[in-house]
Amino acid sequence: MAALVHRAGLEWDGSTGQGYRAYPRAHTATAPPAQAELRLSADPHFRGDADLLNPEQLVVLAASSCQLLSFLSVAARKHVDVLRYTDDATGHLSEDLRGARIERIELNPVVHVAPGTDEELVVRLVGQAHDECYIANSLNSTVTVRPTVVVTAT
Repeated sequence: MAALVHRAGLEWDGSTGQGYRAYPRAHTATAPPAQAELRLSADPHFRGDADLLNPEQLVVLAASSCQLLSFLSVAARKHVDVLRYTDDATGHLSEDLRGARIERIELNPVVHVAPGTDEELVVRLVGQAHDECYIANSLNSTVTVRPTVVVTAT
């Protein structure tokens, strides 16, 4: 099977001629064939616009989204009825900014399942999904997943 290829495009206009403090950090990202366009900036710590997403947030979002999609896939294959899934994910940059990396990402999914669902099975499937997550497997950051399972009454 041929490797899947994912494309992304970036566009920035401005001038760095006035030095580090003066140039705009805002830029536009696209990922064809999707028609969506994201406006991005640097983290506010690096003189970016707090109203725009930044690359560090996108890495955390990608890890969270991949975990969700991997989990839904393994749960569906095991006929586990997942009703809702939320995550409050956090990425931690290195204390030494010269190290320039996200050291760890913490995912905290809350998985709502149908009555009668084996909660231990759900926790095992979360772990299996983590093992199968392309994004987590691609990062050199530590990615931890701390699931909470909630049985939802119908």
